[in-house]
Amino acid sequence: MFAMKISSAWLRCILLAAGAACTAPALAGKANDTLVYASDSEVENIGPYHNNLREGVIIAHLAWDTLVYRDPKTNEYKPQLATSWKWESPTALVLDLRQGVTFHNGDKFSADDVVFTFNYVASPESKVVTRQNTDWIKNAEKLGEYRVRINLKQPFPAALEYLSGPTPIYPATYFKKVGVEGFSKAPIGTGPYRITSVTPGQGVSMVKNSAYFKDSPQGQPKIGNLKFVVIPDPETRVAQLMTGAIDWIWRVAADQADAMRSMPNITVQSGETMRIGFLTMDSTGSSAANSPFKDVRVRQAVNYAVNRNGLAGSLVRGGSQPVYATCFRAQFGCETKAVVKYEYNPAKAKALLAEAGYPKGFDTEIYAYREREYAEALIGDLHKIGINARLHYMKFAALQTEYRAGKTPMTFQAWGSFSVNDTSAFTGVWFKGGADDVSKDAQVKSWLDVADSSLDAAVRKENYSKALQRISQQALAAPLFSYSTNYAYTSALKFQGYPDELPRFYEASWK
Repeated sequence: MFAMKISSAWLRCILLAAGAACTAPALAGKANDTLVYASDSEVENIGPYHNNLREGVIIAHLAWDTLVYRDPKTNEYKPQLATSWKWESPTALVLDLRQGVTFHNGDKFSADDVVFTFNYVASPESKVVTRQNTDWIKNAEKLGEYRVRINLKQPFPAALEYLSGPTPIYPATYFKKVGVEGFSKAPIGTGPYRITSVTPGQGVSMVKNSAYFKDSPQGQPKIGNLKFVVIPDPETRVAQLMTGAIDWIWRVAADQADAMRSMPNITVQSGETMRIGFLTMDSTGSSAANSPFKDVRVRQAVNYAVNRNGLAGSLVRGGSQPVYATCFRAQFGCETKAVVKYEYNPAKAKALLAEAGYPKGFDTEIYAYREREYAEALIGDLHKIGINARLHYMKFAALQTEYRAGKTPMTFQAWGSFSVNDTSAFTGVWFKGGADDVSKDAQVKSWLDVADSSLDAAVRKENYSKALQRISQQALAAPLFSYSTNYAYTSALKFQGYPDELPRFYEASWK
């Protein structure tokens, strides 16, 4: 029931991969030293602080550096733009910076860039999209040309984790000159790849940074050119991979991935990621005063209605697991022992709807921006208990605008926590009073405030546990499954995926 139907057109492209039916210009590959990778979503503003789309996160790690680097294999923090760091107090971190680093435009990296970046993103005027990533920063001070102090608003034990992820360093002089919009069109960083062009509706081109600093823990980039292209249709992405027009795709449907494993020139790699799929519901009645989702029994009914095992095992596949808490199990603080584990029970869901005054169910709308087939499977489960959900499928930016305006009664969301290995990266965004928190539960927020700031690991875990328990009991969301990612790429490419859903193309090479 969950299997994705493979169209005859796609099958013809498999059989005629080298034929005219599916041909495209062969601009990719080892011969051109150009790795062309494709995805379905486009970043509207490429600045790392002004988007939270996964495609933007990937580009950020290619074109910008952070102060600290976390080794994805060992989880060890290593020097990157900072060579060392020391806590002066629970709210003051002093860092010594690397000398001899230059931005892509030739500007010298120094303390001025770090101080500017963090003071900028800490200010409300910066309009950082995911405020959770930076709202722990009070300000930054220059202590010398290559020494800075970062002052925290309160203790934040996950600071190094965030400094190794969603906090890249901007070039102060250049950014002040061009502003947010200019920076999005012609961005500059210190990373292993330099962005050469940003073309709306098409993609982003990058070239290897030949001046990348030799002591980077990431190593030196090996492939000369990277090109990100936007191809919304999944069958077109597969067809272009098979004809050699592109080299790498991901989010390949499980059925397609299985079919491609036998292809001699294609490698398929699969594995679970820390991205979680979940439903949000309008528990406060912002979309309509009489919203059924204001009743906790309706929200609980939705949780009982979803066949998580079926979704994970038969549709997502590739290592996907059912999820019952709003965090990924490997994140620090993802304490799930007290979380309600909603089994698949349509009868119980119907009984709860009847108790809430909806014995025949009701009509509603559901919004989604990715994996239409997943959203349609959810709609099928809801229909079985009498909830008739009409799908609004749109681009991410449009959905986010509607969602943050409180106009969406139900949304199918996905969150990869910016690849941050701490529960705060999930709960802090969706349940701590920010733009994406539609439940606005004061008790949950109070526990999260303690969990995010305590220096005692046991206290952190205890308060995350309480918050996650209440989120589940009140059904403030419906966590569904962990995502798996099916990568498919030319067999001429040496590539390794990671659970944090960051394809590290600077590690990739041609065979």
